[in-house]
Amino acid sequence: MSPPDTSNSTGEKEAGETDPSILLNDSLGSYPPGFHSDITKHLGVQIILISAYSLIILLGLLGNSLVIYMIVRYKNMRTVTNFFIANLALADLLVNTLCLPFTLVYTLLDEWKFGAVLCHMVPFAQALSVHVSILTLTVIALERYRCIVFHLGRRLTWCSSLLIMAITWTMSAVLAAPLAVFSEYRNEEIPSINLRMAVCSEKWPHGSNRDGLIYSLSMLLLQYIVPLAIISYAYICIWVKLKNHVSPSSRNESINRRKKTTKMLALVVVVFAFCWLPFHVFQ
Repeated sequence: MSPPDTSNSTGEKEAGETDPSILLNDSLGSYPPGFHSDITKHLGVQIILISAYSLIILLGLLGNSLVIYMIVRYKNMRTVTNFFIANLALADLLVNTLCLPFTLVYTLLDEWKFGAVLCHMVPFAQALSVHVSILTLTVIALERYRCIVFHLGRRLTWCSSLLIMAITWTMSAVLAAPLAVFSEYRNEEIPSINLRMAVCSEKWPHGSNRDGLIYSLSMLLLQYIVPLAIISYAYICIWVKLKNHVSPSSRNESINRRKKTTKMLALVVVVFAFCWLPFHVFQ
């Protein structure tokens, strides 16, 4: 069987057909090769991303706002531990308002549309909230360790708690400061297709990524490995103490309440560690 005759196929296309590749290029626009190979450029993926981010932002705003409201509104909720939990909620609100919306738009558009100020502010706010969260979880664990393991009935005062929170935010701001200082907002030119894109990225001294790697590894150690080791040790000691504690029946209710609270806080730590591990690894 002889192959089909294609001698006039080009002419037919010129007369009445359009090459599908031309239609594809026209529909995508003139972008760099590989630009549209990014999975986030597919409509279905974008819908999923927008839906997921919107749900997380909405639930985060409602949930964390409710936590803060309950602790402020009701006097019996105003304990030192709950005060620290409210601080966690405040840090999460920072993520929901100053990080997630900008991250979503940047991911979808591949271009920074928010100017130079927010280019420095958003990475700083994201790092600040992470540092505040892990430091606050560490403080909560150490406070419960102090009270339960050493039977110290005298809890921290409100003044002491406020001082600790102020120190926590100050330390977190110092640790996050390099991301504000070494972020760069610039316009990148692609002459071959006459395209100009605004970009926000890290730019470390001397144009080397070595400083960025050192910073990321330092944060992995100081804000993930060490705090989680301290928290794990504290809760293990608390668990052993409560397990072996034999108390009069009149104190059973108090002990059970402590056990439930400790289990809840330990679960928070496990979830936090699991969720933030990819962030620290890929940094």
